[in-house]
Amino acid sequence: MRDDTDVAAVLAAFAREPNGGLVINGDAFTSVHREQIIAVAARHRLPAIYPYRFYATDGGLISYGVDMIDQYRQAATYVDRILRGEKPADLPVQMPTRFELVINLKTARAMGLDVSRDMLSIADEVIE
Repeated sequence: MRDDTDVAAVLAAFAREPNGGLVINGDAFTSVHREQIIAVAARHRLPAIYPYRFYATDGGLISYGVDMIDQYRQAATYVDRILRGEKPADLPVQMPTRFELVINLKTARAMGLDVSRDMLSIADEVIE
């Protein structure tokens, strides 16, 4: 998708394919157009997994990605270390260590999807 006029057409094409679904990337385009993407996916009953929890809280089916609050906490410790005199080039690169799974059960029901108990049991949050 290159602009907002592509969203509906591209998702409608995906919806015509049997057993299809979406994995949405966490880029600037999808963040800016998330409400439209979520609405069109729901209209076509197209299962989608999103990169951040705010997609699921905004009505998306499932999100799985880094815990952004934890990422900001880690960044704050780096800022503290730099302000205390450490050189940024001397700090190690850190990878995310906390990931979260959020399932929007309300959206799943609206789409006619059954979410297994096993899936619900491992979710960090279930939106009802």
